[in-house]
Amino acid sequence: MKTRTTALGELVEIEKGKKASSILERPTATSRRYLQIDDLRPDAKAKYVEPFECVTVTPSDAVIAWDGANAGTASFNLEGYIGSTLAALRPATELYAPYLARFLEGKFTYLQANTTGATIPHLSKDVLEDLRIPLPSLSEQRRVAGQLERADRLRRTRRYALALSDTFLPAAFREMFREWQTAARKFSVKPLEEVVQPDRGVTYGIVQAGPHIPGGVPYIRTGDIIDGEIRPENLLRTSPEISESYKRSEVKFGDLVFSIRATVGTVAVLPKELDGANLTQGTARIAPGPGMEKLFLLWQIRMPETQRWLMQHVKGSTFFEITLAKLREMPVFVPPASLQERWAGLVARHERLRSVQRESLRQADHLFQTLLHRAFTTTF
Repeated sequence: MKTRTTALGELVEIEKGKKASSILERPTATSRRYLQIDDLRPDAKAKYVEPFECVTVTPSDAVIAWDGANAGTASFNLEGYIGSTLAALRPATELYAPYLARFLEGKFTYLQANTTGATIPHLSKDVLEDLRIPLPSLSEQRRVAGQLERADRLRRTRRYALALSDTFLPAAFREMFREWQTAARKFSVKPLEEVVQPDRGVTYGIVQAGPHIPGGVPYIRTGDIIDGEIRPENLLRTSPEISESYKRSEVKFGDLVFSIRATVGTVAVLPKELDGANLTQGTARIAPGPGMEKLFLLWQIRMPETQRWLMQHVKGSTFFEITLAKLREMPVFVPPASLQERWAGLVARHERLRSVQRESLRQADHLFQTLLHRAFTTTF
């Protein structure tokens, strides 16, 4: 059965929001919620304003981000005043707001590709109004919106579970090494330079890597450490000759790569496929020595106590950097090898669980996107 489509401009009244002069962190007896782009996320912290000449939305409206990097992001079931970076979409009686918002979610990439503005993207009203939306009966729209909400709830649950698991290892580390604050009483404490491989000290890498050489030697920059991992597919490459001249900073599988500039303190284990890669001036190699388990050292560096020590020794007010000399002084407590190995086993088990969780999230995302695509084709 073919479903008719209608231009969105024939079904929706668009009204841009207005900027409030002052925003309250807490509600008062007369204030109302004030919605900005961040409030399109379900976990956003509510903000409030006193009544002013404004634009109000109710749960029967959809809301869309009009300006900025997130222009085109749509939401629904919101209530309050809207700021100047948002617009209210007031649907006609034959159009259900959650169905409209889900339709726009599927058009996000298209809307982004057709924004205007040289520096700050703005939605194009003409492009938005020209979109043709399938318009089945209201009962069918409610069914589709309900199905998409259930699929979205599933992926939100998967995402929450993954985020929750991120809190486990820091808590487990503190519990396992609960003498952390008074480590000197129980474990020996040594400077970092004494717990690395004697012939492979803490060092940074290539000063000038030159142009990208397809098929060359990959090198790791500070921005290549993402969510605690180094992703090989995005690395730039230098010539074998330049890399060879910086043989001292070559990294091997199991080394730690540490950011000493900009995002000081981010750290990751070098994966096997990058064995033999190199570094830049912004990253340093930490090669755990005898008696120092790499996953134990990795997590000790990630702990808030170590991160605070690092921040206390960072130079610069706008461009942050820690010197190699100071990094080599970083205190590391050294528990027995058996305890370090126990920690490494716990991390390995947790990573296997996270792998399952990531796959579950990937499947939930795929299910949602599949349903979203099917929902707004013109044939049902």
